[in-house]
Amino acid sequence: MNNTSYNPFENAQKQFDRAADMLDLDQATRDLLRNPMREHHFSIPVRLDDGTVKVFKGYRIQHNDARGPAKGGVRFHPQETADTVRALSMWMTWKTAVADLPLGGGKGGVICDPHDLSELEQERLCRGWIRQVYKNIGPETDIPAPDIMTNSKHMLWMLDEYEVLSGKRAPGTITGKPVGMGGSQGRTEATGYGVIIMVREALKELDTLPSNTIASLQGFGNVSQYAIELFTQIGGKVICVSSWNQEDLTSYSYKKDSGIDLDELKSITDNFGGIIKNKAIDLGYEILPGDAWLEQNVDILIPAAIENQITLENVNKISNRVKIIAEGANGPTSPEASDIINDRNIFVIPDFLANAGGVTCSYFEQVQSNMNYYWEKDEVLSKLDVKMTSAFIAVSDFAKDNNLNMRDAAYVISVDKVARACHDRGWV
Repeated sequence: MNNTSYNPFENAQKQFDRAADMLDLDQATRDLLRNPMREHHFSIPVRLDDGTVKVFKGYRIQHNDARGPAKGGVRFHPQETADTVRALSMWMTWKTAVADLPLGGGKGGVICDPHDLSELEQERLCRGWIRQVYKNIGPETDIPAPDIMTNSKHMLWMLDEYEVLSGKRAPGTITGKPVGMGGSQGRTEATGYGVIIMVREALKELDTLPSNTIASLQGFGNVSQYAIELFTQIGGKVICVSSWNQEDLTSYSYKKDSGIDLDELKSITDNFGGIIKNKAIDLGYEILPGDAWLEQNVDILIPAAIENQITLENVNKISNRVKIIAEGANGPTSPEASDIINDRNIFVIPDFLANAGGVTCSYFEQVQSNMNYYWEKDEVLSKLDVKMTSAFIAVSDFAKDNNLNMRDAAYVISVDKVARACHDRGWV
């Protein structure tokens, strides 16, 4: 979203076309899966605290629900576009399929910057979004969740508005809710932990101990913070993270060769994952340009921010030391950059496999909400580990058996599952 010439949906379609060619899909199936099945575009009028009314543009796009209800987050971002939401909804379809979850793919968003909205204004915006889509979502049709710059509080406001309008209790309609209000233990950690479970398995294949590796991450939001937490727990060291600075609207990389202190950085971070630059300097961090995270002499790179961050323009800045790229973000690598990375034999864990921990735990939350019976945190994280490890092994084995890289293997597996579901239903 940071590059106006970049179209994430075109990128997603190119990735699909590649898998469709490998599977030799018929034209009708290609036409069905290449585009969302349905889209909702709408305006959300919100009365601001000063009494004026501002109208926001909102979206909910459902790519495919052949394997189960659509599933995907709601993103608040000032550079949100319909094509971004289309791409994310498609990636969600492949993500739920590769994780072997009985769900489809959807995504939502609002063009806004929550930094500029009071808490009451954010609540009105959340409730306004639900008023536009409540007839088209639900535990059996489409289940929203948090995404960039949305959180559990936003989800609870949305659920409350949905239950008011529908006249029924339906906690399984929305996931990512606060624990104690229908949310699942372990949901906050799930995406970041899932990324590192994948890294752990990749290191096993490379016969490398985590304690012998160092990493650099882009982003310092929920995904990045919990990825750092688990990576350090298994023995790794993180020396660099990047973060958006709200004061001067610039991204910076924060580097400490001795290894960053997660709790230290969290203590100087705002609610949206922005590190306060001056306080980081006081704590001894080296402040570098925002894209410097990519150039570090590390073993593992984890892009965990937004789309289109590793491109033809910067891919050659990646150190020769890098062994693994684990895509914590959705669509962080352009197709052209991906080809170069493959030529360098870097082990890539593609986005919709690497970050499937979030939707996996969202599925766990939905199941628990529908049952009105909740598991302890250890049980949730144990189930997450089993599910993520199984998905990694399935993709890795398929890649080896068919002489494919991990991205192509993951796409072929997931597209084939969805295509078969569409055929079995008699849609094509």
